[in-house]
Amino acid sequence: MKKIAYLLSAGLLMCGALAGLTGCGGDENPTTGGDTDAKVLRVAMECGYAPYNWTQNDDANGAVPIADSTSYANGYDVMMAKYLADQIGYDLEIYKIDWDSLPLAVQSGAVDCVIAGQSITAERLETVDFTTPYYYASIVAVTRDDTAYAGATTVDELAGAVCTSQINTVWYDAVLPQIPDAKIQPATESAPQMLVALNSGAVDLVATDMPTAMAAQMVYPNFQILDMAEGSDFVVDEEEINIGISLAKGNTELLDLLNGALATLTTEDFETMMNDAITVQPLTQE
Repeated sequence: MKKIAYLLSAGLLMCGALAGLTGCGGDENPTTGGDTDAKVLRVAMECGYAPYNWTQNDDANGAVPIADSTSYANGYDVMMAKYLADQIGYDLEIYKIDWDSLPLAVQSGAVDCVIAGQSITAERLETVDFTTPYYYASIVAVTRDDTAYAGATTVDELAGAVCTSQINTVWYDAVLPQIPDAKIQPATESAPQMLVALNSGAVDLVATDMPTAMAAQMVYPNFQILDMAEGSDFVVDEEEINIGISLAKGNTELLDLLNGALATLTTEDFETMMNDAITVQPLTQE
C-alpha cells in the first residue's frame, strides 16, 4: 500500500521524450543525443471518462502529459499505467484516442496497449488480447432525483424509462434491454455526453458502472445511483464487470510483463486507487 501511495503522489513520469510514436524497444533517442536502454509503454485512453481517465490543464495530482498535446491526463487508468510502467521498468506515454478507435490503435501497433475501462468480453477477445482484470466494476442505473424512477430498487420498477448509455459498451448493448418496455435512445459517443443527456432531461436514466456513477454524482449532485438488491438487479456475465488492459494479438512478452505487475496488486489496492481517482477528479468531465 505504501508503494501505491508513493506512486499516486509522485510527480510526472518521464513522458513524451521521444519525437513521434516509439516502439517498446531500445532504439537511439534523437532528442537526448545518445543511446538509451529505456523502453516506452505507449498507452491509449479516451482522456474523457472520469474517474477512469480525464483531461486537465496542468500536472496537478500526478497527471501525465498527453502526447502531441499541451494537456494532461489523469484518473484511475493513468494511475494504473504509472504503477505498471514503473513495475516493468518502462517510461510512459499517454495517447488520447476516441473510444471507437481504441481497438484499431492497438491492433495497428500505433500504441502498445489500451487502459480505458474496457470490459473483457468474448467479442473483444476475438480481435485483441487482454490482461487479467485491473478492476471489477458492478453495473448500476443512474437517474435524477426528480424523476419517477428515483428510489427504484428493482429493474422492474424502471419499466418504460427513456434511457441511453455509451456506444459499444455492455451498458448499452446488454443492460438497457433488460428494462421492461424501455425507450432506448441512440447511444452517446462518450460517457460525459451520456451524463449530459441525463442532466438535461433528454433521458430518465442511464446505465453505467459504479465508479463512473460515483464520479458523476460528485459533478451532478442531483443524480441518484440505483444500486439494486441482489436478485432484482441487472443480470450480467462476469466478463461484463471484469475490466482489463487490451493488447495486440500475440504480444505475449508485454502481456506477461503486465500480468506479472498486476499480480502484485489486490482488489483492495484497486479500490484504494479508484477512490483516490474519484477524490481528485476535476469538477467538469472533459
